[in-house]
Amino acid sequence: MVIYIGSDHKGFDMKEMLKKSLKAAGYSVTDLGDSVKDENDDYVDFASSVAERVSTEFETARGILICGSGVGVDVTANKFRNIRCALASSPDQAFDSRHDDDSNILALGANYLDEEKVKKIVVTWLETPFSGDERFKRRLDKISALETKIMKDEERNQYEY
Repeated sequence: MVIYIGSDHKGFDMKEMLKKSLKAAGYSVTDLGDSVKDENDDYVDFASSVAERVSTEFETARGILICGSGVGVDVTANKFRNIRCALASSPDQAFDSRHDDDSNILALGANYLDEEKVKKIVVTWLETPFSGDERFKRRLDKISALETKIMKDEERNQYEY
């Protein structure tokens, strides 16, 4: 499994710390930016890059996104098909997001989390499998059907003037 990671300037230091920690633990990590701490960058750019990659590799990849609140990257990532991005502020939320909802991108708020808590959240998220319970599968199937319906509606509407 490859982990795509991205952050804006607010999450840059946390991203760099996580990259080192994850690589030391044996994970394959690909950094999709920002490559420098740039106060003028926008979280949307990095969240889009990570979500686009995970969206096309959703069976073999996961993503981690970081901005100040975590909300901006979460909202952005969830615009992409096959993405279930979860904003987690505790290991328990991270567990539930994987166990119940099979999340494939983790959003983190750098303004609200310290290094130790972030490491616990990320390890929990990475090590928790999807339960596969029928009720959870049913809900995920409904989300997929909704994505398909919205996509078809958008395709139909693009030809209307």
